[in-house]
Amino acid sequence: MGRDKASVRLNGRSLLERVIEQLEPQVSTLAVNADAAPENCRHLFIPDIIPGKAGPMAGIHAAMAYGSTLTGVTHVMSVSVDSPFFPNDLVDWLAGAIDAPLKIAIAASEGRSHPVFGLWPVKLAGDLEAWIATDEKRRVRDFLLRHDVREVDFPLRPTRASLLDPFFNVNTPDDLKEAERWLKVLV
Repeated sequence: MGRDKASVRLNGRSLLERVIEQLEPQVSTLAVNADAAPENCRHLFIPDIIPGKAGPMAGIHAAMAYGSTLTGVTHVMSVSVDSPFFPNDLVDWLAGAIDAPLKIAIAASEGRSHPVFGLWPVKLAGDLEAWIATDEKRRVRDFLLRHDVREVDFPLRPTRASLLDPFFNVNTPDDLKEAERWLKVLV
């Protein structure tokens, strides 16, 4: 996109605002991870703990580390700011797949996994930190291969036009135009 995706406007509202609106009713505490504190964000900002722009897993690590300081929190939810149509019951579906304390649950649709949409055990924060420090590629999928993971398959979302992948993401100006079109046909 050539700029910070969180501030990209979709039908007059930032992608960050849209994601917060969808996620907030699903969680007890919401925090935002980004390179810098987003403008006008009323939620707690959690920067990466691991220096050097270590990728999306550094943000997940920051969430896990923060979550481990909260009483009674066993898992933290992560979502991507560039996917504005994720399900309103995402957390419930993923939580239903957690049957062991160290299990990770990630979203999938159309035969593809979407690992940034995941429910992560806070007890794995130390392991994730060590992995980030030693893995050169830092691919989310590589970390998942080391752990007990359950993919939860989400159905396509009905619209007045056709079916929408709930994890459609906005990566280009053309994707943004397509997202505008999807907004017009959502049921």
